[in-house]
Amino acid sequence: MLTEFLHKINDRSARVGVVGLGYVGLPLVVGLAEAGFHVTGIDVDARKVQSLNNGQSYIEDIPSEAIAKLVKNGRFRASVDYGLLDDVDAISICVPTPLRKTKDPDISYIINASENIAKYGVEGKLIILESTTYPGTTDEVMLPILQEKGQEVGRDFFLAFSPERIDPGRTDYTLKTTPKVIGGVTPACLEAAVALYGTIVDNPVPVSSTATAEMVKLLENTFRAVNIGLVNEVALMCDKLGLNVWEVVHAAASKPYGFMPFYPGPGLGGHCIPIDPHYLSWKLRTLNYTARFIELAAEINSHMPEYVVSKVADALNDHAKPIKGSKILVLGVAYKPNVSDVRESPALDIILLLQGKGAQVVYHDPYVADLGHEGIALTSTPWADDLVSQMDCTVIVTNHADYDWPALANQPALFVDARNALPKTGTAVIYGL
Repeated sequence: MLTEFLHKINDRSARVGVVGLGYVGLPLVVGLAEAGFHVTGIDVDARKVQSLNNGQSYIEDIPSEAIAKLVKNGRFRASVDYGLLDDVDAISICVPTPLRKTKDPDISYIINASENIAKYGVEGKLIILESTTYPGTTDEVMLPILQEKGQEVGRDFFLAFSPERIDPGRTDYTLKTTPKVIGGVTPACLEAAVALYGTIVDNPVPVSSTATAEMVKLLENTFRAVNIGLVNEVALMCDKLGLNVWEVVHAAASKPYGFMPFYPGPGLGGHCIPIDPHYLSWKLRTLNYTARFIELAAEINSHMPEYVVSKVADALNDHAKPIKGSKILVLGVAYKPNVSDVRESPALDIILLLQGKGAQVVYHDPYVADLGHEGIALTSTPWADDLVSQMDCTVIVTNHADYDWPALANQPALFVDARNALPKTGTAVIYGL
């Protein structure tokens, strides 16, 4: 079976399915289709499916022209019907893995995808999970579902885990140029997965097991979460010491070895860094172990929006104004610059906290036209050159490149700059972290 599978990969006769057509799945679709495979994309959102089949992309990193070309030449089709995976040779699962309200992992999307794949048969197929999850998920959760009808992994089908490393908005590293970690349940599974992904990435990185590959992804994002937590706490320390945290970090970064700069901010955002470490922490709790670094970093990072709001209160108080009734502009609500993604964005908490204190909150973001989230229903206010000067305070949450920061720094306005975006040579009154 492995020989036959490898032959299909080599001559591009293999048909590939991708489950989940979001920030991870859609770039994978394009990579596979442009490598010569026929790709079927599955998503539960019928609007996304219709958009893609009409040649329209909803992901900034994927131009509509690329989707339209693939649809036109028959290399790609999207559907809500898992039944279309009946005749594919390989399936990559790229579904969400959020947290429950209790901060426990929600792997229901993985389970649902696995059950639907099993329903239409796994015989002869390579199945790869890309969704970030805790070590053991592929072997302990997916494998029993896929083997329910008696098929044996490594003999009747292949199963692997390869964590996604998509960073929305990034152009220096792409799907092709970012090394891809791959772990298989058996050696044959690993060989099959490396063969498939070796057609679309320059550097496959095989590891000894699926659990190792799962742990690699969690280490990557835990590393970032812990170091961001450290520098956020340094920001709190510098505030009490009367020091500029940005000056401290920039000066420390001049050391050519032994130091890697991380920068403070209003909190963590995106799907990975605020969430993934909790998957590891939860798994360790089941083994009666406390992941202390993770939990401490999460405590610090999750309270940064409150710290930003306290800075707003201080800034307004210094100008004899209360938060209640003040007109406050939140500048940028995406979780990172130059994208439209608002998942877990600290701007959401900042807006809710300000509204809870009676502020009149508006926002502007050139990438996010509307914002609807658990009590927030706002539309991006139209931009005007004097917009910030009309406000009692402007909070910079996302430092989009679209903004003319030197011009803003010369406005007669009050700012709380959580991103160190504004030059300090202007006439504006600026409060930093």
